[in-house]
Amino acid sequence: MDQPRHILVGVAWPYANGEQHIGHIAGAYLPPDIFARFQRMRGNHVLMVSGSDAHGTPITVRAEAEGVSPAEIVERFHATFIDSYLKLGLTFDLFTHTETQNHWDVTQDIFRTHLEGGYIYQDSQQQLYDATANRFLPDRYVEGNCPFCDYDEARGDQCDQCGRTYEAVELKNPRSRITGNTALEVRETEHYFLDLSKLQEPLRSWLQDGKTHWRPNVIHFARTQVEQTELRGRPITRDMEWGVSIPLPNTAGKCIYVWYDAVIGYLSAAKEWAQLNNEAEQWRQWWDATTNSQARIYNFIGKDNIPFHAMMWPAMLIAYQSLNLPYDVPANEYLNMYGRKFSKSQGRIISILNVLERYQADAWRYALTAIAPEANDVDFTWDDFVERVNNELVANWGNLVNRVLGFAYKRWQGVIPAPGPLSEKEQGLLDEVRAGFHSVGDLYNSVKLKAAMQEVRRLSQRANQYLHDAAPWTTIKTDPQQAATSVYVALQAIDWLKILWAPILPHTSQQLHAFLGYDGQLFGRQYTQVVKDARGEHHVLRYDNSAAAGRWEPGTLAPGQALRQPAPLFVKLDENVPEQEAAG
Repeated sequence: MDQPRHILVGVAWPYANGEQHIGHIAGAYLPPDIFARFQRMRGNHVLMVSGSDAHGTPITVRAEAEGVSPAEIVERFHATFIDSYLKLGLTFDLFTHTETQNHWDVTQDIFRTHLEGGYIYQDSQQQLYDATANRFLPDRYVEGNCPFCDYDEARGDQCDQCGRTYEAVELKNPRSRITGNTALEVRETEHYFLDLSKLQEPLRSWLQDGKTHWRPNVIHFARTQVEQTELRGRPITRDMEWGVSIPLPNTAGKCIYVWYDAVIGYLSAAKEWAQLNNEAEQWRQWWDATTNSQARIYNFIGKDNIPFHAMMWPAMLIAYQSLNLPYDVPANEYLNMYGRKFSKSQGRIISILNVLERYQADAWRYALTAIAPEANDVDFTWDDFVERVNNELVANWGNLVNRVLGFAYKRWQGVIPAPGPLSEKEQGLLDEVRAGFHSVGDLYNSVKLKAAMQEVRRLSQRANQYLHDAAPWTTIKTDPQQAATSVYVALQAIDWLKILWAPILPHTSQQLHAFLGYDGQLFGRQYTQVVKDARGEHHVLRYDNSAAAGRWEPGTLAPGQALRQPAPLFVKLDENVPEQEAAG
């Protein structure tokens, strides 16, 4: 392969206001892990970062409803995120949160740099005011009808239905989420604005430069917005005290707006990771264009975040100068449930942490990749989940592994049999599976993860068909050498398929690796760490990625290698699962 490349995998920062559901996982959290695992196996220098968004108004809304501090809400759900990511196997090099001194420092530095460069100005703004609550209503403290599509549950900053962004005063029929007041006033308030009008031309130029590898829905939306709309100043402060403070005098009662500070997390997390490694400048290998302009930055998000990652964040980076801009923004559409959107705020979720207690992590990784909403919204049903696991994962890949390893272990005294000369058909199968390292690898590399899985599944089915035709359990009675050859060919194919499946199915691929007689790990180790700074103590999720490098190669399975006692990789699901889940 080419020289190892530095690849930053930036994962959307979840609001720490509730448990994550399978829609979040399918849309923005599982895809980057599959991609990162593959890139590590290829030998690239991967840095996968994210963290809990501690400053979103959904957090303060929940804190006020429960009568606790925002910090308590963040601590509670940040812990659940880490727990679920550990169980699902999401290999964050660092999963932190935005209420750290490091993040505050980086955010305030970018604010000052934008201000000094003339990209921030101060102006008055009309904002909705709830006289009953005696306070301004920033973004999610207000909801109403979208000014563009008329969706009646639109938030005060962005519509989940059409994805457009706007100011809260543009909502039709606005109502306070604090008091329910519909007689809201419009009052003047002073704020700082990012001058996007100054960044429109460089942003347009950047969006027109290449981007043929971007998903059509992402690049079309961004180009349309930048080319057909006159960009205007967007407020980057708000009337709240929970958030990163504004590094200027006379700003009491205001803080930096969460949309501005959250995207900075991709940079601040890289800096925190470098500090934790005692190599404070190491972050530059991914971010500093002067140090390494060949690094690639990917931002994995849901479609509601396209405006911020394909427009706002690149504009902020252009204004800061000297940093690498995103190479790709592989945003997914929505995973819905029985035709309706998942909603944390409305309690309509399937908690990933909850279902990981009942079903295998790799079963979820498989099923959610199989229905990944890469190009359009997709509907999840429990019937489909059972169908995917039982009739695809278990019946195809799981059955192949179980039949071959069980037969080999029993009939060849627990070692890999020595093959005789290979027939044209046998060599053809191995050549086809071996070619998967290129075909599947290209799909993984292009972030076409669903297609990659379909190709590995096809190759697994080819091995199944070969095994069915070869029938070594019959041949062994009349031609033991041919049976040994057939089993060896099947084991070699399985050994390679194990690698092709590994980014999607890491847990069971590791089990299979051990069954085949190998020592060591296919991937590294996830672990948690307590970090202390000037703002207190916080828990982070980390990853030791030393094991995966160079794994994306078709090695040769050694005849005579001792196998380990095999066991089924996957659990077949009860056909009554949909009824059981519906009953709660």
